[in-house]
Amino acid sequence: MKTLVLNNRQIQQKLDRIAYQIVENNFDEEQLYLVGIRGNGLEIAKEIAQRLEDIGQQKIEVCELSIDKKKPLDHKITTNIPLENFDQNTIILIDDVINSGRTMQYALLKLLERPTKKVKTVALVDRKHRSFPIRCDYVGLTLSTTLQDRIEVDLEGEKNAYLI
Repeated sequence: MKTLVLNNRQIQQKLDRIAYQIVENNFDEEQLYLVGIRGNGLEIAKEIAQRLEDIGQQKIEVCELSIDKKKPLDHKITTNIPLENFDQNTIILIDDVINSGRTMQYALLKLLERPTKKVKTVALVDRKHRSFPIRCDYVGLTLSTTLQDRIEVDLEGEKNAYLI
């Protein structure tokens, strides 16, 4: 049984708020790299980038990070731009849902192979079931769920988030 957690309008409001928070906390930065984790993370990064270009002064670059979410060490973690581009720059790492923190942890480890200025994290939904020491800096919605529950964000069409 699917339970609607966020409808399209609510998702848009959450993304607006996150974009404003990013601008407020990075007003002195000339450039921001939005690194979206392949899939919904990348789609959310693109949506936030549009908002940042409308409200901020920074140059925004969106980047895709590819990672095997189930077994992150079994496959190479890659980005679609050279990691050297991140040197001494601010990175915003974005995913749709953070649960155990595994995906975000391994993605961060890859990004931190270079001397970045700072790295912040974004999740549309935070489930708070951490197995890894990860904290999201910008969160759309924090939910208390059971370990058996699953959150699915559907960004096709109506753009809704469901508890399954």
